Amino acid sequence: MITDNTLLVFVIIAAMALLAIIQITLAVRQDRLLSAAGPIEEIAVYEKRLEEKQRLMDDLEVEVKKRREAMAHVADVEAEVDGLRRQKEELLTEWHSLEDKRNEVRAVRGEIEEAVIERQSIEAELAPLRAEYLAVKERLEKAEELEGRVDSLTARYEEMSGKIAEKRDELQRLEEAELRMEKLETRERELETECSRVQGRLEAQNEELEEFAARIAKEREVLAEAQSKHSQAQAEAASVALELRRQQGEIDALGETRGKLEARLAYLKGEIAKAEGRASDEEDNATDKLRELRETPPVIRQLSEWKLADWEEEKTALLRVGQRLEAKGLYYPSRTLRAFHTAMKVNETTQMAVLAGISGTGKSQLPRQYSAGIGIGFLQVPVQPRWDSPQDLMGFYNYIEGKFRPTDMARALWALDEENNEEEAIQDRMMMILLDEMNLARVEYYFSDFLSRLESRPGPEHVSNKNERKDAEIELEIPNMLQPPRIFPGYNLLFAGTMNEDESTQSLSDKVVDRANILRFAAPKTIRTVQPNGKVPEIRALSRQRWQNWVRPVSSVSEDQRVTGGVDRMVGLMKQFKRPFGHRLGRAIMAYVANYPKFAGSDPINEALADQIEMRLLPKLRGVDAEAADAPFRELLNYVEQELGDAKLGEAIRASMAASEETGQFVWSGVTR
Repeated sequence: MITDNTLLVFVIIAAMALLAIIQITLAVRQDRLLSAAGPIEEIAVYEKRLEEKQRLMDDLEVEVKKRREAMAHVADVEAEVDGLRRQKEELLTEWHSLEDKRNEVRAVRGEIEEAVIERQSIEAELAPLRAEYLAVKERLEKAEELEGRVDSLTARYEEMSGKIAEKRDELQRLEEAELRMEKLETRERELETECSRVQGRLEAQNEELEEFAARIAKEREVLAEAQSKHSQAQAEAASVALELRRQQGEIDALGETRGKLEARLAYLKGEIAKAEGRASDEEDNATDKLRELRETPPVIRQLSEWKLADWEEEKTALLRVGQRLEAKGLYYPSRTLRAFHTAMKVNETTQMAVLAGISGTGKSQLPRQYSAGIGIGFLQVPVQPRWDSPQDLMGFYNYIEGKFRPTDMARALWALDEENNEEEAIQDRMMMILLDEMNLARVEYYFSDFLSRLESRPGPEHVSNKNERKDAEIELEIPNMLQPPRIFPGYNLLFAGTMNEDESTQSLSDKVVDRANILRFAAPKTIRTVQPNGKVPEIRALSRQRWQNWVRPVSSVSEDQRVTGGVDRMVGLMKQFKRPFGHRLGRAIMAYVANYPKFAGSDPINEALADQIEMRLLPKLRGVDAEAADAPFRELLNYVEQELGDAKLGEAIRASMAASEETGQFVWSGVTR
């Protein structure tokens, strides 16, 4: 872009060039005049031309003057240009002097580029660390959640401690009342002794009064006889009258004393009667505290009325269950029925079965109809959202009424306890207890202790040993009893639970998940309508002995390489998922495989191992980063589909993995058989 100074320089140079041209032109014309002296034109013409030239010269002089002024200005501009040139040279000198700094800047830029490259490599190294940090953060969040649970449990513990302190104070008051009772009994005996003494004194005083009365009568007779001799015996009569008044005063005083003693005796007799009544009431209450617990619940009465079924094979019993479901218009895949049946059989190593899924998928009907079809009692216990202690499950002691208020479940357990209630318990029968919608309340609040009792049960061959089973027994909280009743939940009890998955429910704790077979009912792909077909079979009671004969020990498969190899494979897979499990779960898986029923056209070992992946392992993978665990998931799919041959389970795992892409965390949604 041309600046004003540059334009001014151009103007000055153009003016100088124009002036030089004018001078050359004038010189040429002068030469022509000299050379044309010969042919002189007319003087007037030349004079006229000279005048014109003179005017032109004047104009040129004016112009030259202007040009000179411009030249002066150009000189100033040249001086300014010289100054700018010197400034340019100084800047060039400074530029050359800054070369070292430019080199330093280039070096710094190179270091920055190396730092950027190093940063990129560090970020690449930080990517897995960031993932690990997110995992640690998630665990910390879970730890904070657990800490919140611990705080709530601590608050609950403090609350229970306060209640225990209150109960301890009440116990102290009761002990003081007992001491007072003993004192009253001692006082009663003392009063009885005193009453005996008073009674003796009264009898003695009565005898004295009779003697006084006899004496008075005799003296009156003497007085009557002496009236004829009044004048003679006046002095004697006066003395006798005085004596009579004195004796009458004594009689009146003795009568008043007798009245007071009789009133005192009546009061003491009343107190003794009240004390005897209270003692009698206490004795009656002590014998009455367990009256409601001993009442037979309807489920036990119904179970005792069923006729005992004939001895039959396990397959036949399962076929009868299938017939009942068909007659009721209910449909469950045979694989699901076999899985639930096996989950019930392994109650020695796995304490319960949980049926999970959305509402309306038949979770409650399966255990109900299974129980009726197989011939065992069925008790449904609806869980309430307010439940927060084992008392909600078993009952509580009402201090106002002085009675234990048991639940139907407690009465049923008492009626089936052949160890502690041998005389009244129903013998050789089985019963299932269903905790319906068990996750409406926190399961660990009301069922955790009961689950620990079930886990502490000795083997069936040792349940008769009181010392062996004491840790598994449930002691009812009834005060002022020398030996509070204890209930042993034996192996004639089967436990199941249902759980809905919506915003009103709680998730299961790891303790429950680790001790239960979880059958998850997936949402149906199509709505199936089944019409009732056939007659509902008659219910026949299943004997406990026959049920026990169906149960096979873990040792029956402990040497089978397919079983032990499958369990080892599961152990390795769960280690890769960072969800390892121990000996208890490994033993439970082997027990499930050992007790899986055998039907024609099926491979019981592969089906049982696949079931255990579905029921025991996949629920434990909740929250696993599906993308980070891609390799273990591929290995799991290969094991399920290629080695176990369960294509439907593999398809369900893939569907759950696809659904987890939005959140990044794996959630098992179940399999549709």
